Amino acid sequence: MSQFRKKEAPRRGWSAPGCRAPAPRHGLLRAGEMAALQGSSVSPPGRRPAPQSPVRERAGPGRPKWPSPGVTRLAGGGVPCACSARGPFASPGSGGAGSTGSRHMAQAGSAGRGVAGQKPAGAAPGCALWRWALGLLWLALAAAGSSRRQWPVPYKRFSFRPEPDPYCQAKYTFCPTGSPIPIMKDDDVIEVFRLQAPVWEFKYGNLLGHLKIMHDAIGFKSTLTGQNYTMEWYELFQLGNCTFPHLRPEMNAPFWCNQGAACFFEGIDDIHWKANGTLVQVATIPGNTFNKMAKWVKWDNETGIYYETWTVQASPEKGAETWFESYDCSKFVLRTYNKLAELGAEFKKIETNYTRIFLYSGEPTYLGNETSIFGPTGNQTLALAVKRFYYPFKPHSSTKEFLFSFLQIFDAVIIHRQFYLFYNFEYWFLPMKFPFIKITYEEIPLPNRNNTLSGL
Repeated sequence: MSQFRKKEAPRRGWSAPGCRAPAPRHGLLRAGEMAALQGSSVSPPGRRPAPQSPVRERAGPGRPKWPSPGVTRLAGGGVPCACSARGPFASPGSGGAGSTGSRHMAQAGSAGRGVAGQKPAGAAPGCALWRWALGLLWLALAAAGSSRRQWPVPYKRFSFRPEPDPYCQAKYTFCPTGSPIPIMKDDDVIEVFRLQAPVWEFKYGNLLGHLKIMHDAIGFKSTLTGQNYTMEWYELFQLGNCTFPHLRPEMNAPFWCNQGAACFFEGIDDIHWKANGTLVQVATIPGNTFNKMAKWVKWDNETGIYYETWTVQASPEKGAETWFESYDCSKFVLRTYNKLAELGAEFKKIETNYTRIFLYSGEPTYLGNETSIFGPTGNQTLALAVKRFYYPFKPHSSTKEFLFSFLQIFDAVIIHRQFYLFYNFEYWFLPMKFPFIKITYEEIPLPNRNNTLSGL
C-alpha cells in the first residue's frame, strides 16, 4: 500500500440541510511536486484557487484554517453564502448578505458543483428554501422602507385634543366671542359666504394684503331667522409660535405651541371682510346639510389639532412632487367646501384664490421624534444641530439681535441649504433648493359636486 493515502478534508462551519455540497477530496502531494508548484499560478491537482483575501478562523497558534471548499461562512456565522449570495434577487457573482461582493468570494460561496458543473444531489431543496425565505425578507424590508416615503406625508390625526400647556400664551385671545354651532331647522335655507381679508387687517389694514398674505373664513346666514355666523380655523397662539419652537433652558427638546382650532361665533363683520378683502356668496344649502356639516366640523376640530405653515415641494414647476401639505386656515375652508359638496351642495362658478407659503427642497430625510433625538439615548449631535437651526428664530429680539439672527438664517437656509421641518410631531431634514421660499396667491377652484362624489 502506498504511504500516500488520501484523506478527507475536514468540514468546517455549518450549512443548512441539503444546501452544502460534499467537500471535495484531494491527495497529499510529494515534496517535489509541492516545490514545483510554488510560485506557479496553477493550483494543485484537485484543488480550487484559494480566495485572494480569505478570512482566517481560529485553528491553533500560527495555523491558518480556511473555509471548506463550497461553503463560505457569513461574518459571525450564520447562513452559508451558498444560499445567501445567490438569493432569488441576486445575480451570479454578486455579493449577498455578509459577502464582500467580489467575484472570488461569490464563487467560493456558491454551492459546489461536480464535474462539468453538475449540481450534487441533495443541494437544491435547502437552497430553494433559504432563497425563498431571504426573498420574502427582502420584500418585507422594501415594503417597510417605501411606506415611510409616502409623498406627501399624510397629516396625522389624533383621538382627542389635549389641553394647551400654560407656557403657551397668545398675544391676542383665541376666539374671544365663540359660541356653540346652532342646530338649524331642516326646512331652513342657509346661504354660504366666502370670507377673505389680509392677515392682521385689524392692526395693519391692507399692508399684508399687498403681499397677498390673506386669511380665509366661511360665513353663514339663516333665511328663517336672518342670523349671520362666522366660522374660521387658525392658530391658538399666533403664527410665529406655530411655525417655530421655543428653546427652553430647562428642556432638552424644542417646545412647540403649535395648536390650531376652529372658531364659530355669531355675526359677520361686514366692514372687516369687505374693506380690503372678499365677502361673496358661493352656495346655498338646506338646514339639514348644515347640521351634518356641523357634526363633521366637530370631528375635524377634535382630531386635527396642530397648525402647519409650510407647503414643501420639489420645485415651483407644475406637477412637481409635493413632500408636505400645509394645514392652515385656507385648508380648513377647502375641506369644508369639499364636505358640503359631498353632502350635495352646488357651488357657483367664481374664481377663488388662496395664499400658500412654499419651501422648495430635494427629497426630505426622516430624522426621528422627540424621544429618539432628544431623549436620554438620543442622537446628541443631531439634537444640537436642530436646536442651533431654530435658535435664530427665537421671539422677542431687539433690532440688533433680529438683524444678526436674519444673517444666521440666511447662512443656514440659503448658503448651506438646510432646513429642519417639524411635521406630525416628527423631525425631517430638507435639502433646500432654489428658489428656497415663495409666497403665492393661486387659484383653487370651488368643488364640483359630481367630481367630489366620483372621487369618494
